[in-house]
Amino acid sequence: MTAPSAIEVQDLVKTYAVRGRPPVRALDGVSFDAPSGAVLGLLGPNGAGKSTTLKILTTLTRPDAGSARVAGVDVVARPAEVRRRIGYVAQRPVTDPMDTGRENLVLAGRLQGLGARAARARADELLERFDLGAAADRLVRTYSGGMARKLDVAVGLAHRPEVLFLDEPTTGLDPHARAEMWAEIERMTHEERMTVVLTTHYLEEADRLAAHLVIVDHGRVVAGGAPSDLKDALRGDTVVVEVADDGATARAGEVASRVTGLREVTTDGRTVRARTSASSAVVLPALLAALDAADVGVASATLARPSLDDVYLSITGRAFEAGAAAETEEVAA
Repeated sequence: MTAPSAIEVQDLVKTYAVRGRPPVRALDGVSFDAPSGAVLGLLGPNGAGKSTTLKILTTLTRPDAGSARVAGVDVVARPAEVRRRIGYVAQRPVTDPMDTGRENLVLAGRLQGLGARAARARADELLERFDLGAAADRLVRTYSGGMARKLDVAVGLAHRPEVLFLDEPTTGLDPHARAEMWAEIERMTHEERMTVVLTTHYLEEADRLAAHLVIVDHGRVVAGGAPSDLKDALRGDTVVVEVADDGATARAGEVASRVTGLREVTTDGRTVRARTSASSAVVLPALLAALDAADVGVASATLARPSLDDVYLSITGRAFEAGAAAETEEVAA
């Protein structure tokens, strides 16, 4: 049987008025569903509409049109009920640095309606779960970045939400802290059957954690599906060549476009990307020979199975990292 949807979004539209400029259409008919008990990855560069979508789903702003239900509850008609069912961990810290970790968690529990004893018990449980017990009575301002971020997530879980929204939860974390956060997110879904909505700029993170992806660009959903399905839909391997000379990229792209068995040739900086439509074992040597004949120096050449960045490039015409850097910040609500 198909798992019920924890989130149902239909034709969301949101426009922001900007003084001295034309209105900005942040969402332009966004629709998607999120299955229960799994991670939904919401991908896209800054300005794509991710943050506006999260604000609507967490009742921080209202759509101009369309509808959304979270845990079966309409976000516009019954926002208070939605808030009782969700946890939300924003990009910025939500804890008070001048309180201890324990005090922050007890306060979060009390604000969510827990009694004093239940809030203290839940705080102890979460401190142990996130390996913060030894630092429980230290001021949060003394925590490392990884410890502080784990405490933020713990605060979002204080009232045992059905759906947890994580907005860029691992940004700025070192590899060890990021791996710990990944393990905790996996535990939430696998053991507790919690639904997690994750926004991230790390495609590796989305590929590992998300059961379903929604890719948003310019306020529209441009693709959706399981990461494996999205990658499998791209036929052929990816060829990436880095030229030795900055001024040779355009010429390298022209050479690659004439090599039999290569398609979807793009250039960015000193990098030439293409997809194979013939045997990779034949195409790559042919490309390198053609570049050598054209007197284009090659610094490196790689061949790989399709990645999520390839999916994004195929759909939007630009690499995910490049898109993230090129777009401006979303207009604040």
